[in-house]
Amino acid sequence: METIQIRDEFIKLGQLLKLANLVESGAMAKEVIEEGLVKYNGEVETRRGKKIYPGDVVEFNGESVTVTNDN
Repeated sequence: METIQIRDEFIKLGQLLKLANLVESGAMAKEVIEEGLVKYNGEVETRRGKKIYPGDVVEFNGESVTVTNDN
C-alpha cells in the first residue's frame, strides 16, 4: 500500500488519484470515479470532489493508497 502525504486537512478524490499517479489526468480521474471503479474506505465512491482525510484508504485498479498529513 502506497502512502501519500498531504499538507492540508484533506485532498479531493480526483486530486489524490492524480497525485498518486493512478491516473494520467483529471479527465481520466473523473471518468473512472463516475464509472464506479474507485473505492473509498472499502465502498464505491462516485463523487470526484469527495474529501479524503488522513487515515482514509482509496483503491483503484488493484492498488491501494492511504493518506497521511505531514503536520
